[in-house]
Amino acid sequence: MKMKVLPLLLVGLVVMTGACTTSSHDDKHDAVVSAQTREVYSILNLVKEHTIIAMKYYTDYSAQVEKLPVINPGPGEYVHVMEGQRYGYNNLTIGITETFPNGAPPMHSHEGEESHVLLEGEILYALADTMFTMKGPYIINIPAGVPHAFKNIGKKTANLVVIFPTNIWKYDVLDYFPFKSDTAKTVSRFSAFKKSLAKK
Repeated sequence: MKMKVLPLLLVGLVVMTGACTTSSHDDKHDAVVSAQTREVYSILNLVKEHTIIAMKYYTDYSAQVEKLPVINPGPGEYVHVMEGQRYGYNNLTIGITETFPNGAPPMHSHEGEESHVLLEGEILYALADTMFTMKGPYIINIPAGVPHAFKNIGKKTANLVVIFPTNIWKYDVLDYFPFKSDTAKTVSRFSAFKKSLAKK
């Protein structure tokens, strides 16, 4: 009986050793194939680095909101302005609003397009002669030259982020508030305002 067990053990040992060797060989083969088929691209010489202003410290690349200039374009609205030309940007200006409940800027326009980003809150918009409500989170594109305004109709302060593809902060104010005190009725008054301007 012992003589029959020994050859079986030897055969089993050879089979197990072969299986381990094959597995190890397959792993090495897969690694070689993977290395051969993987494409690696260097970004060296693909993109030229442009140094706009000499920046030595991380603080040169950052702007704390509480240290930014603040403007008050309308009742209940304050905008912390990061004007790109003052922070080394060629084509970027960002504002972060503190728009209190019922706060709103007057109708205004910009030469370039604008994007609004709101993570939380509810805003009533007047975009040309259209009025609509948006609930965050959202992103809105406001085309260049289109008069617009917005009003916080939520119960908390809205921190709306406004983004411009320019490094200069400027806008044209129409000195007109399109929102009635009752924001439940979103009826546009911009058309009437345009007619009143035409009569002047």
